[in-house]
Amino acid sequence: MKRYNRAYTPEMIRDLKADEVFVFGSNLAGAHGGGAALLAYRKFGAIWGQGVGLQGQSYGIPTMQGGVETIKPYVGEFIGFAKEHTEYKFLVTRIGCGIAGFYDEEIAPLFKDALEVENIFLPEEFVKNLTNND
Repeated sequence: MKRYNRAYTPEMIRDLKADEVFVFGSNLAGAHGGGAALLAYRKFGAIWGQGVGLQGQSYGIPTMQGGVETIKPYVGEFIGFAKEHTEYKFLVTRIGCGIAGFYDEEIAPLFKDALEVENIFLPEEFVKNLTNND
C-alpha cells in the first residue's frame, strides 16, 4: 500500500480555493438539511435534490440509505471520478460520521484505494484507521 504523503483534510472548512472540492456525506434525496451537507448547500454549490456526485464545488456521497455496504459503491464511484479529474483537489470530510451515525473505523476502510490518489485529501482519523499509525 502506498504511504499517505499529503496534508489531511482540514477539520473545519470555511472557504475553498478555485481548484478544491468539498466532499460531504449526503442522502439519496439530496435534502441537504444538516451537517456538512448543509454547509455544502449554503457555501459550496450543492444542489437541493441531487444526492450524488459533483455539484458546484462540492461532491456528495450518500451515507443515509442503510449500512456501510450501501455506501461503498458510491465511494468507489467517487475515487474513480477523482482519478479522472486531476485538475481538482478533493477534500473529503468525515462522511457518515456525523448525522448518519457511523464511526471512523467503519467508514475509513471504504477509502483504502484513495490513499494512492494524490488529489484526494482524507481526514486524519481515516488515515490513522487505514495505516494503523496512531
